[in-house]
Formats: sequence, structure tokens, C-alpha cells
Amino acid sequence: MTTLPVDSGLRPDDHTTTFATPESRAHVAHLYREHLSSGRAVMGAVLGGMLETASDGAWIFTEDGRRYLDFGGYGVFILGHRHPAVTAAVHCQVDAHPLASRVFLEPVAARAAEALAARTPAGLDRVHFVNSGAEATEAGLKLARAHGHTALVSMAGGYHGKTLGALSATANAKYQDPFRPLLPDSDVVPYGDPEALEALLTRVGERACVIVEPVQGEGGVRIPPPGCLAEVSRLCRAYGAFLIVDEIQTGLGRLGSWWGLDGEGQEGVEAAGEVTPDVLLVGKGLSGGVVPVAAMVATAAAYGPFSRDPYLHTSTFAASPIACAAARAAVEALAREDVVARARVLGERLLSGVRAVCAPYLGGLVHEVRGRGLLIGLEFTEEQAVGELVLELVGRGVLVNHSLNASRVVRLTPPAIIGDDEVRLFLTTLAQALRDVARRMG
Repeated sequence: MTTLPVDSGLRPDDHTTTFATPESRAHVAHLYREHLSSGRAVMGAVLGGMLETASDGAWIFTEDGRRYLDFGGYGVFILGHRHPAVTAAVHCQVDAHPLASRVFLEPVAARAAEALAARTPAGLDRVHFVNSGAEATEAGLKLARAHGHTALVSMAGGYHGKTLGALSATANAKYQDPFRPLLPDSDVVPYGDPEALEALLTRVGERACVIVEPVQGEGGVRIPPPGCLAEVSRLCRAYGAFLIVDEIQTGLGRLGSWWGLDGEGQEGVEAAGEVTPDVLLVGKGLSGGVVPVAAMVATAAAYGPFSRDPYLHTSTFAASPIACAAARAAVEALAREDVVARARVLGERLLSGVRAVCAPYLGGLVHEVRGRGLLIGLEFTEEQAVGELVLELVGRGVLVNHSLNASRVVRLTPPAIIGDDEVRLFLTTLAQALRDVARRMG
């Protein structure tokens, strides 16, 4: 087995799989081309053909033992990789009962639902576990339709998944056009514009199902004006519309508050309790970074159709014991380790540092730096700069994400477990990468 770097924090016996040898890169790329995706094979080659084979905390390791600071992960790793409490819970569940028969009642799902409901806003205590964020969106849209809310209203720049129903709410022609026709009776309004929403609700009325993110992640870390979400909630109540708040990326501490709709950590924003959705979508961080799991959480009134008939919307693997063990352990770790408060403080420090590093380039290479908690976006004036910066950072051992609905935005979603050394390393590396990108594009 390949020896890991001395400072990695990992021991060779921490892993049950051996590292691949460098010679296997070409074979893995071949397998991608033959059986997975030729496009992903090309992307992998652009990034150096590296094979990720291990992870721990804020770090990902490649087959040759090199490590990369993970400031990406698409918002999944708020607890970092392989959090010990989540990993232990999953190991225990695998040894005991990883998948259920779905004939008897299953206690792990029940306890996970209890743990999640204890942290959701008041009234949102009916939990429907699924396997992914897109499935959570589908469940929410179907639940709205069960109540007669068949007119879908989404926001420009919003991202809710790519399954057919979720895709109808993901307002991006690049992803929608190849699969049209999508759900009928769907409209899009500008994000952060309650007046435009009210104009549409005046026409659609109580048939409407409105879906909105507190902060648009894939939309480029777009933060609405203070009080906007509360106004959306008020309008939905006034017109009898069904409201889905998508916190798949923003929830569970990512924004420095348990939920984006709490408004904590953002001066001047509505107080907790003013936003009252029918459905809250949860995902990404719910996995603890170990097992994929997501959830649709609803009020008792909204959840009625699914509660009365448990076979109205089902999935073979949803609420599996192994996934629910991870979900419960993740929620408990977030609370026990005060991760939410840490994300808020760390996010403020990181945002300030990124702005300082980007300051020399504002008005030129960099258009704007914005963020809330540990969701930070760097918007560039040219799309080319995004790809250039991503490659520069990878070459220096740092991973970040682009934004699927905002091609000029690099997105940072670091774990809340990073320390001073990782923050300094990232800011130093970002400064070096920006300098070289500016030199090439200048």
C-alpha cells in the first residue's frame, strides 16, 4: 500500500482499499470512456488525470499520495470527509442491518426523523427521507400537486436538480431544452423580486407552488435583499400558494445558521419564524459526508396525503437504515460540536480574507466577492477566468467548484472543521493563483 504523506493525518490502516498505482490512470480513463462518460474522461485529463482514492477531514488524496485541500464538494462536506462519529455510526449499522425489508417498522429511520425534526423550524416535523436532493424536490412537487397546486413557480437562476420534475424548476435552458416538454404550467420570476412574484400570483392564485432558495448556490451565491424571503412567504399565504423552501445546499449550518430561512448571522434579515414554508428540502450536509441521503420535511397539514397513504410516494432505498444512521449522526454532530456557530465565525473571517486577496483585481479581473457563512462566490468579469482559476488552484493543491447556473462564478463551500493553517493556506494559494491568472489574461 502506498505510504501517505507524513502530515496528512491519516494512517495507512485507516483505509480498506489500496491506492491505485500511477500506471492505472490511463486504464481508469479508458473505463470512463467505455462505461461511464467520455466527457468526464476529457475533464479528468484536463485536470491531470488524477484519481482520488482517500479522504479525511478537509483533505482529498490521490493515488500517488498527494493531498488536496477541499474547498469544493458542492456543499456536502460541512463536517468534512469521514467525520469519525458519522463513520462509526455507519460502520455499526452495516454490521447490524444496512438495508431494511420495508415490511416492519424500522427504528433507525424513526430516530433519524426525530433528530432532524428537532432542528427544523417550528411546525416542520414530518420527515420523508429520500436518496438525493433532486428526489427531495420531486417529493415536494408531488406533495404540492396532491393538494391541487399544479402551477409551478420558480426563480431565475434557481437550481433544484435535474430529474424531470426538478428540472422544470431549474431555470436554465442549457439543461432544460434537450428534455422538453417538461412539466406544463410552469413560470419563472426574477430572484429577489417579490413584486414580480405577486404579479404572477395575482393571475395564478392558489394553484401556485412556489419554490425558492434562501441563497442561490448554483446560481452564483446570489443573496436576496433583506426581508425578501419573508415577503415571499407572506405572499404565498395571502394568495393561498404552496411554498417550498429549498435548503438542500444552504441548510444545516452552511450559511452560519441552521437554516437560511432563520436569518441568523445576516444583519437586518427577518427573524426566525417569519418564514413559514409548507415544505423544507434538506440534503448534502445531511449525509455527514459519508452516505447519500436527503429529506423533504413538511408541516402536518401539508404532509397529510403522504401520511394517510404511505404508498402514494415511495422508493425502495429511501430511509434505508445505513443512510438514516448517517443522517442522525450528522445532525447530532452538528449540534454537539457547535458547527453552526463555527461556520458563521469562520465564514466571516474567510469572506473578509477572500475580499482582501481579490481587492487588487476588483473592477478588472474580479467583478464581486459575496457570501454568507461558508458559501462564498467569486464572480469574474469573464467566463474564461473561472476555468483558469480552477486549474491554477488544482495545480497548487486546492479544489473549488464552478457554479452550474452562473458560468462566471467560482464557488467556495469549505468544511466548518478547517483550522487556521488551512485558512492561511487557502488565502495564500488563492493570491498566487489570481496573480498568475491576471498575468495571463491581462
